[in-house]
Amino acid sequence: MRIIGIDPGTGILGFGVIEITNKKMRLIDAGVIRTPAHTPLDERLEEIFDGLTSIVRDAQPDLMSIEKLFFARNVTTAISVSHARGVAMLVGRKGRLPIFEYTPLQIKQTVTGYGKADKKQVQEMVKLQLNLKEVPKPDDCADALAVAITHSLMTAGIIDL
Repeated sequence: MRIIGIDPGTGILGFGVIEITNKKMRLIDAGVIRTPAHTPLDERLEEIFDGLTSIVRDAQPDLMSIEKLFFARNVTTAISVSHARGVAMLVGRKGRLPIFEYTPLQIKQTVTGYGKADKKQVQEMVKLQLNLKEVPKPDDCADALAVAITHSLMTAGIIDL
């Protein structure tokens, strides 16, 4: 099974594709889609749509796992990130992928065993769980992989790490 994880963002959208075979996880592809600051939102969303569509076509995931938004302070940022999240979900829908959503708390709890884990702890567990030599960069990429790993662990519950 292949899972694409998405860490939504307008300026930087993280993605990570993992494959589960014989209860083992392995990295297929990961990275970010960057859009230039001060570019009109509609153009940025089009870049995200086109880039993610290409990634889904090439990686051929079986499903999409995406982070739910949680913002306590900046409403403007929340709205633009919500647009990017909607575009990512549209790409998944158009690709006929089932879409699963996880909160930041669920991701931290599942990946590290601790719901209040910090970013570095999550990233270190991504590295360990995928048997990588170093933490994937940038942070948005590692976060997207954590979203994919969360789905694999929450649905299987029997994956050997």
